[in-house]
Amino acid sequence: MKKKLQFLLFIVMSTMAPAQKYVGGDISLLTKYEQNGAKYYDLEDKSIDNMLGFFKSQGMNSMRVRLFVDPSKATRTEKGQGVCQDLDYVKALGKRIKEAGFSLILDFHYSDTWADPGKQWTPDAWTDLTDEELYAKIYDYTKECLQAMKDAGAEPDFIQTGNEISYGMLWGKAVILEDTYNESKGEGKTVYDDHVASHKKCYSNSPEENWIRFYNLLKKAGEACKEVCPNAKIILHTERVADPNYLTDYYKKMKDNGVNFDIIGLSYYPYFHGGLNQLETALNKLESDHADKDIMILETNYYYAWQPAKGKGVDYDFSSTWPITPAGQQAFTKDLITKLNTHPHVIGLYWWAMECSENGLDWATKRVTDGWCNTSLFNDTNTTDTGYPAGKVMPAVTELKNFVGDDTGVNTTVIQRTADDTWYTLDGRRLNGKPIAKGLYICNGRKVLKQ
Repeated sequence: MKKKLQFLLFIVMSTMAPAQKYVGGDISLLTKYEQNGAKYYDLEDKSIDNMLGFFKSQGMNSMRVRLFVDPSKATRTEKGQGVCQDLDYVKALGKRIKEAGFSLILDFHYSDTWADPGKQWTPDAWTDLTDEELYAKIYDYTKECLQAMKDAGAEPDFIQTGNEISYGMLWGKAVILEDTYNESKGEGKTVYDDHVASHKKCYSNSPEENWIRFYNLLKKAGEACKEVCPNAKIILHTERVADPNYLTDYYKKMKDNGVNFDIIGLSYYPYFHGGLNQLETALNKLESDHADKDIMILETNYYYAWQPAKGKGVDYDFSSTWPITPAGQQAFTKDLITKLNTHPHVIGLYWWAMECSENGLDWATKRVTDGWCNTSLFNDTNTTDTGYPAGKVMPAVTELKNFVGDDTGVNTTVIQRTADDTWYTLDGRRLNGKPIAKGLYICNGRKVLKQ
């Protein structure tokens, strides 16, 4: 009987289709660039008149858009960094994305401005609410936004209940010590009093009540997601690739405390988080300790020009590995995808701010941001120092389709018996050695179930 059950399990798993994979980028500022007259060019220097169509032609199948509660409350500096996406903006852009045939990630920031590990400020309109009232508010707000997206023809396929929430969310009222925006230079920085919200943060050694508050917020947000968009996958987004132990403990806490989520979402920037070996260490640990979850790289990019010096905005300098040039950016992208394709649980890859290009804009009246984005997939420098005209797409764009690959999978790539002990995933991706995570694999032409 035991052998019969094992055989039946093998037959069932043998018929499983390879996991759907998603590749694209965060294009939250695309509408602004288009409205202000930005000009884009392909690799043959031809004008790109339909950006979503161009992304589709490059093999992309998914896009990500952020949503702020009330971005009109953001500081002048933060607005100059791209904070503008309210619900009406996101509904319109989301509808375009869906109509163009892409899947959509909706990224709730649950703040009036940037939410990231260093700042998770409560929206201005919510700051006087008690914790119990916040639980109700995040449920109502999430539900109302998702229903509005559905009604607008922009129903998300994936929902981030928070952005880079490594240390909690909705910490409290933002107290600004200084906003250094300089009109003449078009640059600045918002300095917050970080101490006012310290008692709401969730570090490994934080009081248990901080974590309980965090779990309750996420549970209510997740509840709203499943009520309005029952088929959408919930993503919990962190950025602790540099600390794999924190990562795996974080997601264990979430599961142990009843937080509903489907996908582990990560930010990975090599100049902040370390090289590909560091990323692989984090992925191996997550795949081993959380084999029931898929993983998405929700944010990544690399410089093609003017990387800040180490210690001045970056923690690592990989310019000797991937030169700070368009070709170096392409080499990083290729190496990253090669690495990710050895990890069967990684199903998503998204380039951060790939649409940024101030080319063709009047800097005095029509600029979208107050600085250059030298990690975009278009030349945003307004110079030809890179060897590429302003507004031209970077060659790295041609690599992204290789994350998804073709649909032929096992039948055309790995069904033949090999002479060594090479391991493959079901969709034909070669692994570096024996797999760590549980699942069905192929070795020497045979399907092998790792339990």
